[in-house]
Amino acid sequence: MTDRMKILNDVNKIVIKIGTSSITREDGGLNRDFMDRIAAQVSHLHKQNKQVIIVSSGSIGIGIEMLKLGYRPREIPIRQAAAAVGQSILMQEWSSTFKKYDLDVAQILLSYESFSNRLTYLNLRNSISTLLSYGVVPIINENDCTCVHEIEATFGDNDKLSAMVASKTEADLLIMLSDIDGLYDKNPKRNPDAKLLDTVEKITPEIESFGGNPTSTKGVGGMRTKIEAARICNMAGCYMIIANSSIDNVILRILDGENIGTLFLTNEDVHKNRIRWIILSKSSGKIIVDPGAKDAIESSMSLLPSGVIDVIGTFERGDIIEIECDGYLFAKGITDYSSDELSKIKGVHTDKIADILGYKNYNHVIKQENIGLIF
Repeated sequence: MTDRMKILNDVNKIVIKIGTSSITREDGGLNRDFMDRIAAQVSHLHKQNKQVIIVSSGSIGIGIEMLKLGYRPREIPIRQAAAAVGQSILMQEWSSTFKKYDLDVAQILLSYESFSNRLTYLNLRNSISTLLSYGVVPIINENDCTCVHEIEATFGDNDKLSAMVASKTEADLLIMLSDIDGLYDKNPKRNPDAKLLDTVEKITPEIESFGGNPTSTKGVGGMRTKIEAARICNMAGCYMIIANSSIDNVILRILDGENIGTLFLTNEDVHKNRIRWIILSKSSGKIIVDPGAKDAIESSMSLLPSGVIDVIGTFERGDIIEIECDGYLFAKGITDYSSDELSKIKGVHTDKIADILGYKNYNHVIKQENIGLIF
């Protein structure tokens, strides 16, 4: 069995993700007792000089209750309205709860684009770092009321969002609190013989197969999105634990090394922060390369135009694009040529670029240090 005490002994920065099923009661109302228990545990961690970031779901559910809808709407405008109503109440409740323990909170609403633009991301990271240095507890949620995508589809009830936050803030541990005990080898609600996994050393196809549909009618973050979140954490050098939020003092007991929930170990070969940003950012287009170019990229070489077979989408210089070979997405990178330029010089040698375009930016399409491999 993994020695959790040894692994978690040096954990300093912690992201706690609280799902909808944890923060709301069965009748849809806020579970204030649960929120108080969270605040008490965070207060204890602060006294140990640990930094805590909370990713909190629940705004839509609260808004549904306030608007007296009586059901969970599918229409995005109604869900956006519910989020707008519920988010302010959610923050008021968190603020009041943490005040009991002399802690201040700060609201941060994010969208996927917050991580895609590097300048925005750097400003976000600096803001969170400053808040933590002042002893403030950042409380983060997806900006549902302005989200242009399917609400909660992008981040999966904040599962992916919490992993992105953990990655970008270089957290040591992400604790995902849900209404289940952890990752099982099969659905425990349908299979009495399902076994709880204590530790996941590597996310294999078998582990991925354990991901399924949402576990609760209130939450939308199924196990599949949690496994995806674990993959992001693995890449960032951050441990992740899925645990049942109903366990008494679950956060403190996890950090004390108790074998609660499922622990996902981290990758010792941690990507540099810039490469993580490239891999996790939203792409603007795609290029198809030949096997030779793929081998070169995987051998830490730059991508040359001669290896480009096709260009998909519209993008500009400096955009992040996906790199695919034989139908398999294996890398992402920052392009030094636009889609229009690449369409003209694909498949040609570098000494022909100036003849075709009338100028040459670089010999390469994507520089080696601007490429992140996806495993």
